[in-house]
Amino acid sequence: MARKKKAAKKAVRKPVKKKKAARPKRSKPESLRLRSAQAGYTVNDLEKSVAFYRDILGFTVGEQWKDEGKLMGAEMVAGAVKLWLGQDDWKKGRDRLKGEGVRMYFETIQSVDEIADRIKASGGQLLHDPQTQPWGTRDFGITDPDGYRITIQNLKKR
Repeated sequence: MARKKKAAKKAVRKPVKKKKAARPKRSKPESLRLRSAQAGYTVNDLEKSVAFYRDILGFTVGEQWKDEGKLMGAEMVAGAVKLWLGQDDWKKGRDRLKGEGVRMYFETIQSVDEIADRIKASGGQLLHDPQTQPWGTRDFGITDPDGYRITIQNLKKR
């Protein structure tokens, strides 16, 4: 009986180990390598912006900064993404534009169609409904209260 077990063991094939592809050498001086990015937005009405990111988009509120009891800044968190919202101090004038020419792209593994439906049900207005782009991602757009544009898209398969 012991011989049968040994024979059975010999018949089992071990998985073939794949050779790792050689990594290209890094140039010198080495280029910048970052692990994450976060954006900070100056906003006209901080409480309105916090409500938009929390109640419409679904972020959670992290740290908050107050000055003499008045909310001056808030960290907004969604998964690994953080946005820092800061109340404008108006030192550069009350008429300066915000959000002009700025767009953030957020990737998710969640269904962008379901997220868009939830946003619309919460009172949000999309720039465009979910659509599949020629390069394969599915996305939709929205604008925050200060004009910062946001695209939420499916995580690209790499």
